[in-house]
Amino acid sequence: MRNPNSLKQEFLKKWIKGLQICSATKKKMSIMERKKAIKLSADIAMASTRKSTIYWSHALMKNASKDDTNKIIIKNILGSNDDNNNNFNKASMGIYNSMSQNGIIRSKKIIKKSCKISRRARKIISPSIIAKKMVKKRTKVLKSLVPGGEYMDDASLIKETLDYIISLRVQVDVMRHLANNASCEIKDPKTNL
Repeated sequence: MRNPNSLKQEFLKKWIKGLQICSATKKKMSIMERKKAIKLSADIAMASTRKSTIYWSHALMKNASKDDTNKIIIKNILGSNDDNNNNFNKASMGIYNSMSQNGIIRSKKIIKKSCKISRRARKIISPSIIAKKMVKKRTKVLKSLVPGGEYMDDASLIKETLDYIISLRVQVDVMRHLANNASCEIKDPKTNL
């Protein structure tokens, strides 16, 4: 895994480059357009800093490249290096073998729900059935949160989610650091250089 500081530096460089490109393409932007430009350039910068084997980064790039103006931003952030572009274009959303779901049921929710009697059948519901339903429901929600998650099996979804969380943390840290520095400069412009 890469050093978080180098990841932050690379993200910051690409994000600022994306913001400069967005501001150069359109001088007068509304608040919503600025918000969209900030999010777009942050998403592209975050996706481009990750390895080309990460599926969520490919999904972000694919969604961003649907608009022609976004393609210009993507091309400029990735640079003229065709290898980067080809890595994202050649990526496929592979589906892996599903992970086995064996394990011990220890959840209070599952035990509580299993003790309830079903209204239709008037029988006790197995805790394993309830656990499987809960896992299925939570997996469905997780697949909707991770870009490209709907194309992944459970095992790769977990791996991709962990990588996506790390990237989001880096993004938040960089943005928070920038916001703190900007607010310090506004309060006392002489002390900060």
